[in-house]
Amino acid sequence: QVQLVESGGGLVQAGGSLRLSCAASGRTFSTYAMGWFRQAPGKEREFVAHISRTAGTTYYADSVKGRFSISRDNAKNMVYLQMNSLKPEDTAVYYCAARSWYSGSLNPNEYHYWGQGTQVTVSS
Repeated sequence: QVQLVESGGGLVQAGGSLRLSCAASGRTFSTYAMGWFRQAPGKEREFVAHISRTAGTTYYADSVKGRFSISRDNAKNMVYLQMNSLKPEDTAVYYCAARSWYSGSLNPNEYHYWGQGTQVTVSS
């Protein structure tokens, strides 16, 4: 099993930056692909970015491409989401998720473990 704990959310002005972190428990972190998703009030959970087990492959939603960057440190059991040029529409609860597969997925149903989420609020 993997337990995930997100941190780093907060309130930021439009155009600002935040770095989200996700700490994973367990010795098998490197066997999981990791993803970031977000959910705004009244909306469905949506894909943000994913990264493969070895960090060799990353993929981003069009809405965040060029602004967000996903990375991982398998030695520290950590995954990160660097968010730059934030917009009010980025406001949501952000979740990290683990998938027991080499590569990530855009489909949240294909992830096996989820964190509790961290709130990101971008003011205009």
